[in-house]
This record gives sequence, C-alpha cells and structure tokens, in this order.
Amino acid sequence: MKSFISVLILYFVLLGASSLFAQEASSRKIVITGVRFAYPLVEKWIEAYKVANPDADIKIEPRTVTDPTQYDLLIEAYEPDDKIKESRDFVYLARYSLLPVANAKSSFAKTYADKGLTKDKIIQTYFNDVTASRKDDKLDPASYTLYTRLQKAGAPITFAHYFGYQQANIKGRAIAGADEHLIKSLLKDSTGVSYGVPGLLYDVKTRKPLEGLVILPVDADNNGRVSDNEKFYDNLDVVLQKVEDEAPKNIPVEYLHLSIAKNGANPEALKFLKWVLDNSQDTLHDFGFLKPEPKRFLPSKEKFDGVAIN
Repeated sequence: MKSFISVLILYFVLLGASSLFAQEASSRKIVITGVRFAYPLVEKWIEAYKVANPDADIKIEPRTVTDPTQYDLLIEAYEPDDKIKESRDFVYLARYSLLPVANAKSSFAKTYADKGLTKDKIIQTYFNDVTASRKDDKLDPASYTLYTRLQKAGAPITFAHYFGYQQANIKGRAIAGADEHLIKSLLKDSTGVSYGVPGLLYDVKTRKPLEGLVILPVDADNNGRVSDNEKFYDNLDVVLQKVEDEAPKNIPVEYLHLSIAKNGANPEALKFLKWVLDNSQDTLHDFGFLKPEPKRFLPSKEKFDGVAIN
C-alpha cells in the first residue's frame, strides 16, 4: 500500500514538474505574424538573433485570411487604425516601394518598357479611369490583364491611396493569397500587368529583375513624359538608392512596422524587438527594403531604449 502511495505521489510530482516546464517553455516562445513579403527579412533577423541567443524559440506563424489567434509581434505594411494603436506599441523600422510591372512577353511591356508610364497612364491602367488620359491616348482594356490582390493588404492599399483611390478601385483580376501569388500569376500570363515590392520583383542575389518580368519606368518628376534618366530599374541597388535619395514621384512608398502589446507583452518578444531596433538597419537593402526616415525611426526606437525587460 505504501509503495502504491509513493508511486502515486511521485507521479503527481513529475506531472506538476512537466506542466511547469511546459508553461515556462511556452512563455519563452515568440510568435510573429503579419505581411508575408517581410518574412525573408524577419527570418534573417531571427537567424542573426539566435547566434547571440541560441536558446531563443521564435516562430513565424503564417497569416492566412486572418491573423493567428495568438501572436506576440505583428509586422504590417499599412498604417494601423486608431483602435489597434490603443492596444499596441509600434516601431517604424523600414519602408517599401511599389513598382509597376508587366510580363516580359506582353505587348504592354514592349510598349511601355521604353515609353514609360506617366501618372495619367498609371491611373488609366490600374484604375480604368479614362478621364485621366487624352482621347487620342486611351488604352484598350482588352490588350492587357491587370492582376491585383483579393484580400485587404498593405501593397494594394498603399498603391491605391497614393493615386487617390481605394483598394477596391483597382480594376483587375483579383488573386487570393499573398503578394508572391500575384507575381506567380503575372509570370504565367503573357498579357499580365501588376504592381509589386522590389523584394518580390527582383532576384535579391543577382539584384536583377526576375526573369520573365519587366519593371515599367514611371514619370519620376511628373512632367508628363518619361526621360532616359528616369529609367533606372535594371539594378535593385540603384532603385533603392534612387528612391531613398530623391523620393521620385509616382512611386508609392509606405512604412513597414513591427508592433507589440502595450500590456502583458511577452518579455522574450520585447527582448527580440529591442534587438531588432539595434541591429535591423544594415539588412534592409539586402531584401529590397528602404531605410526609414530618421524622424520616424528614432522616436520609436528611443521609446523602447529605456524599457526594462522583466
């Protein structure tokens, strides 16, 4: 009888220890979700962080139609609404641009790879707003197939807002899934036209546009025509430097931000966030992102510099 009781006591002691260990492991785990085109950048941060913190347990939980039910850090590509800002703290740590692109075999690419797109032509192409162009310079909608995102997302929201429209105003074939699915659809359609972030339109290793795509030059000074010095899209590094230094017109740019709960935040997630703020800037260009403006980045960094980790 005593032997049975001893075994029973040992069982419950081990059960409690196992439960405590599981809770501790769970509290140390960091879950990140958000916009998929930022995942390669986030994965690079995780890899570097684990060199200094080998016991770190960080997981990217891919976003589907909705966000996961539980996560610690959210990386997003459009400005959050006021309600979300009430419960989360944000750091603006990178920017991204959006470029018009076409399937290299398309007649649209053959025409506008050299001629380029003025603001009026962009509006006519992507929003089917025929009032934006002269009567003798109207596009035939049947001559190209425009691809856009189906779900609410940072890239289409930013692209549309820049030109004075809403995401729903982009007239085209709506594709479910992430931004990379948009590019895959474009590559399969010899009439395809779309928009995208440089990190998806270029090979980040060779720094050249993806085979099968043509990046369409835009009227960067908004003078109604595209000159030779506005055709700088053959190399990703040149594009990034040009956009950072000159802020050319008709190239939408928006911030990429990372957020954490204001109350009850995971201490391990806070530790990782502070590391990202100190170590993220040198890797942005590698993945096609722009550096943030100091006036936006530094205040959000300083906000966390003095935060203690419990």
